[in-house]
Amino acid sequence: MLLGSIALTAVGQNNTNSPYTRFGYGDIHKNAAGEYQAMGGTVMAMRSNRSINPANPASYTAVDSLTFMFDLGISGQLTHFSDASGIKNVGNGNLEYLTIQFPFTKWLACSAGLIPYSFVGYEFAQNNQVLMPSNPSLPPDTITYTSMFYGTGGVSQVYLGLSFELFKHVSLGANAYYMFGKVNNFRQLSFANSEYAAVLQENRLTVSDVRFRFGAQFYHTFAKKHYFNLGLAYEFKSKLNGSFSQIETTTSDTTQYGIDGFDIPSYYSAGLAYTYDNRLTIAMDYALQEWSQANYFGLKDSLVNTHQLSLGGEYRHNPLGNKYIDRMAFRLGAHVSTPYIKEMGNSQKNFGITFGIGLPLRSSKTLVNATFEYGKKGNLATLREDYFKLTISASFNELWFFKRKL
Repeated sequence: MLLGSIALTAVGQNNTNSPYTRFGYGDIHKNAAGEYQAMGGTVMAMRSNRSINPANPASYTAVDSLTFMFDLGISGQLTHFSDASGIKNVGNGNLEYLTIQFPFTKWLACSAGLIPYSFVGYEFAQNNQVLMPSNPSLPPDTITYTSMFYGTGGVSQVYLGLSFELFKHVSLGANAYYMFGKVNNFRQLSFANSEYAAVLQENRLTVSDVRFRFGAQFYHTFAKKHYFNLGLAYEFKSKLNGSFSQIETTTSDTTQYGIDGFDIPSYYSAGLAYTYDNRLTIAMDYALQEWSQANYFGLKDSLVNTHQLSLGGEYRHNPLGNKYIDRMAFRLGAHVSTPYIKEMGNSQKNFGITFGIGLPLRSSKTLVNATFEYGKKGNLATLREDYFKLTISASFNELWFFKRKL
């Protein structure tokens, strides 16, 4: 069984220990700030002067015209693997994001930062047998072989975004991402019978590319206490620039060749949010990414479209209250999605539930957030992952752009 041979050693530098990251570009990172992760990952319609929302670049104009913002998130995750052979537990940590945001004018704002795009990290082995033909007068030989799989790396992205406000009810924005990184996938085939040479195959994908995301938000307040917001985002399909090479090595020979044909697919997302009296917020997001139309190894038959539905809410009893508990934020959410890897099955659903708290610092606009998430991937028929994730983030919100009086 696969689980029985998963390495217990953590691949710490890769920030993940999942055999599922062997496929595609790895585990695609959720592009959401800590407080929005606690709301199930609802981001499209969210705009706040307390935190940065790089998932929708139209949100940047929510920042106060005198405020500089800095947001940092880190996480730790415990993953529980299970299949018919037993269970294993592994842990890892990760830098979730590092972002800044500031205004140019009352209607124009900017954001920049570093956000992971994908993670790759796994190590496991599978034992198999194959019947080899021999002399017709003799029974076929049974050859036992071991396939070792090992992967490292990932893709990171630095972004720069601008947002401008129109007519006090519309905001438009765009992010430019520079993607960089390397994904290494290794497979070693060794035979119990020494007359067969071992084979090592190494796939190297190096990424160096630019892509864009466009966003819009439409918002309005009714009867002073009812605030509605609609958010949209779009990315067009683009070729993933970089280089790919595949090296096959035996004890007697080495071959190397390159393959073109890797894409980043089109992305569509929409979200709705309703806030009552700046106390209660309810939000919903839907996202579609057209992986089935993206080339991978020059083909379009190994990836499938992903769909994700996210729901979430936040409650603060009184943001201006004298009691500390009145100003705390309590968050809850859930999300369900389909994987983009065809081998994981088109009918499979990944899901997660989230909750968290926001802790405001006294005499400051800085907010510390703690988010807890439980999620599931896969199933016992192949390999099931149950993960428990803790994310700690801090949104530093300081008045920088004003003249001090002596």
